[in-house]
Amino acid sequence: MDVSIPFVERPAVLRSGALPLDGRECQRHMFKFLKKKDGGKNDESPAQEQGVFQRLRQGLSKTRSTLTGRLDRLFLGKREITDDLLEELEEVLFISDIGVATTQELINAAKEKVARKELNDPQKLKSVLRDHILSFLQVPPVEHSFPAPGEPLVILVIGVNGVGKTTTIGKVAHGLKSEGKKAMLVAADTFRAAAVEQLVIWGERVGAQVIRQAQGADPSSVVFDALPAAISRKVDVVLIDTAGRLHTKKNLMEELQKIHRVTGRRLPGAPHEVWLVLDATTGQNAISQAEMFDKALGVTGIILTKLDGTAKGGIVVGVSHQLGIPIRYIGIGEKVDDLRPFDAADFVQAIFD
Repeated sequence: MDVSIPFVERPAVLRSGALPLDGRECQRHMFKFLKKKDGGKNDESPAQEQGVFQRLRQGLSKTRSTLTGRLDRLFLGKREITDDLLEELEEVLFISDIGVATTQELINAAKEKVARKELNDPQKLKSVLRDHILSFLQVPPVEHSFPAPGEPLVILVIGVNGVGKTTTIGKVAHGLKSEGKKAMLVAADTFRAAAVEQLVIWGERVGAQVIRQAQGADPSSVVFDALPAAISRKVDVVLIDTAGRLHTKKNLMEELQKIHRVTGRRLPGAPHEVWLVLDATTGQNAISQAEMFDKALGVTGIILTKLDGTAKGGIVVGVSHQLGIPIRYIGIGEKVDDLRPFDAADFVQAIFD
């Protein structure tokens, strides 16, 4: 279905008088804003870090089996890189849901090295693929605005129904609290019957304030009321939950754009971030969703859930590289701490080692 969606420019919405920030500046400012208030008392020990990595590796076991397991079997006993080998490699990458465009880039890079006689050992080809995939995942931050002193960081969280959006918001709030941050959850998904109740339960569970209205209320009015409350209560981060009916429906995008506009009118420069939650098990459909949401709202970060339940973890590479949007978090389990901040090097190591 061809649906016309109003286009929103990707460049940052900057506060009046503010200077544009490049990707590196964005990253530095965000780190400064979200760093721990307790002086780093919760820093993980080497043993804890190793435990975290093992959970990551376990959570990505299906993807590792699909991608690197098949690569190992493909390269086993091979002594040179032939056209047939590259064709089989292309098929393995497709099956892993890395995506057509990204797969073609990887294959072309390998062909160029072979043509320049820089590469002819199939075992070294695996290392070349690993290095390229890592570079694809090291996407610079998308430019965006930042809160003024005394104002909260406002994050608009979007995504279709069923991706785990509300649960993800609760888990992010849990992580913020563990870092000494005060979070507020805004129940702007007023269309789905259980959405508000689910967010309230998460708020109680993680100790976060929840702003809500009656079911069926105007979502923008909920946000309008929440922002001054967040300032008066000295909240650090506001996470706005939103409706997620089919992404092909024009009226959903218009509703989300309205929330975006009202947020900016109520607090100039907000929302400072727009995070898109995607279900990794949907594979290539996640890329089409991301393209549509990004066109309508200007996505600044992606969260991929349910990676532990799929062999299609290559979608992490495809969606981030193809759209040029960084991955913020990945979900590798049901536990509250199984939503992990994304680290490209750790992800690649967990897949290839």
